[in-house]
Amino acid sequence: MSTPSFLAELGVLLLAAVAGGMAAHTLRQPPLVGYVLAGLAVGAATGGLRGSELFAQVGVVLLLFTAGVEFSLSDLQRVRRLALYGTPLGMAGVTVLAVGFGTVTGWTLPEAVAVGAAISVASTAVLFKSLEDRHELGSAHGRLLVGVSLAQDLLAVLLIALLPALRPGQAFSAAAVRGLLQAAAVLAPLLWLARRLVPGLLARVARTRSMELFLVTAVALAIGTGALASGLGLSPALGAFLAGLVVSESEFAHEALARVLPLRDVFVALFFVSVGMLLRPDVLATQLPEVLGVAAVVVVGSTVVWTSVARAFGYPWRVAALFGLGLGQMGEFSYLIAGTARGLGIVDDAAYQSVLAASLLTILVNAVVFRGRPRWLDSWLRRERDTGEGERASPAPPELSGHAVICGFGRVGRELADALDAFGIRYAVVDLDPEALQAARARGAVGVFGDVGGSRALERAGVRHARIVVVAVPDAGAAARCVRAVRQSNPQVPVVARAHHATVRGLLLEAGASEVVQPEVEAALTMVRHSLDWLGVPHEAGRAYLKRARAHWPEALRSEGVPEGLEAREVVVRSPRLVGRSLREARLTERTGSVLAALRRADGRQVVNPGPHEVLRPGDRVVAMGTPSQLEALERVCGPGDERAEPDRV
Repeated sequence: MSTPSFLAELGVLLLAAVAGGMAAHTLRQPPLVGYVLAGLAVGAATGGLRGSELFAQVGVVLLLFTAGVEFSLSDLQRVRRLALYGTPLGMAGVTVLAVGFGTVTGWTLPEAVAVGAAISVASTAVLFKSLEDRHELGSAHGRLLVGVSLAQDLLAVLLIALLPALRPGQAFSAAAVRGLLQAAAVLAPLLWLARRLVPGLLARVARTRSMELFLVTAVALAIGTGALASGLGLSPALGAFLAGLVVSESEFAHEALARVLPLRDVFVALFFVSVGMLLRPDVLATQLPEVLGVAAVVVVGSTVVWTSVARAFGYPWRVAALFGLGLGQMGEFSYLIAGTARGLGIVDDAAYQSVLAASLLTILVNAVVFRGRPRWLDSWLRRERDTGEGERASPAPPELSGHAVICGFGRVGRELADALDAFGIRYAVVDLDPEALQAARARGAVGVFGDVGGSRALERAGVRHARIVVVAVPDAGAAARCVRAVRQSNPQVPVVARAHHATVRGLLLEAGASEVVQPEVEAALTMVRHSLDWLGVPHEAGRAYLKRARAHWPEALRSEGVPEGLEAREVVVRSPRLVGRSLREARLTERTGSVLAALRRADGRQVVNPGPHEVLRPGDRVVAMGTPSQLEALERVCGPGDERAEPDRV
């Protein structure tokens, strides 16, 4: 291929990736959907580009290398039972369904097994995007999905290495054993050597302080190891993944990942465009039933299989259902497995086309069912949560009184537990992670297995007689449900919750939280205070500045020297007598004695030091400072039942 032709093809592929990615963003779909559809359009217009295969191979190698670098044993450790034992079980179950479908379709057994292996692996990229969009990465089902997706990626690499055993004329068991022995014989000494050479090499390159050289070294490790594995008769993807695992053990893993990720994203986009170019609409038109059948096996069959696996491991229906729905799609590793099987002659072009087309359908359906979550599905999941499924597995706790209740025993919950242990304060923990509860019970705490938003679990944790409830779950929806459930059981107990966004903060306050802590705000205040101290700003001047910043950060009023007897509070405007009135007409300060510092609009906008012309709207929140009695008066005036005097003067 000549240089002008090479550059022309690269330019076409990149432009197609940009157009497809922008289209996917506009339609609120994952980028890879746009890339594949753009490749389909380019393939139909050009008949295929010769250089696309080269770009795709580089993308695959870099994808697997970064997957190895990102591989987290700690994430697997958190859900190790389900990840280590449930993942192979679930993938085997999906493969069995595919074999059954292949028998009806007329596929050979090796072909059906290869297709089953391909569709048994969900797209990690799609999964993470869906969880991020809904702020559910730290939720119970989010933790399960993250751990199992990592285990799936690891098993997918192993499946790619075992695919040659499915070639026609091979005895599967003998070929599989031979393949594993060959991989072990080649890779074991290679890994031993790499673990001793690579960290030293990266350290030496890092001492040059040349980030360009560091990037070149990381890419050379990825592609060089992949090429070496290919030359030894193994999958280049397997070699690149193992190289990433070696790098992940060094102290330079994060820097290597940061440098390689942008380059990887470019070539992975080209990989998906190349996959789209392989789709042939004329072939798909003749095998639409097979495409729809494969998609149904993934969307319906895979969801049922994974939900059943989670239930078998003791998780309640709601978590199990969300876990199964999240895995009801397939993506990048499906392409790799199906493509490798096609290259080995295990699957024909028709089956390969079916897998590619079905993958797009599953991603589109998953975006609606899991990420978009229609109302009927959320209603059903809510009913399942309210039944208290799964909480029966928790042993009856002893009588509790005057203790703390920690809802969610992740990193934040455990830090709080350390403090309570130090002061000898008893506490109960509510969580859906059996291993987190095991860690809590090892500390001598009472552990209750159940949804933090379920009244039954909270009752078993003794919330009626608790001195304080701390909602430490990062999932905003679960936190809001938990606060409401606590308020229903014990309207007087102080409830402290965490929130990462201002909108979530308002939601939790409206649900009944006594105090909401925003980690980013607390970090910003601390950094400002320490920075001013190091810069030599006089102590009193720095504190005065932080006081002036209270309109932006109401939490500062509690920690930066508020005058004795005063506090800050955020109050929701619910009174119909105030809605539509300006602050001058509402006369909140004159009527209550509190001082307004900020006005938070229902759409998330904030007005600092609002003027008298600002008009109150439904759902607005006023941030005010005053004595407890003044703030209580403000809450009465802003509440829905304000029928007090002065109607004509308001």
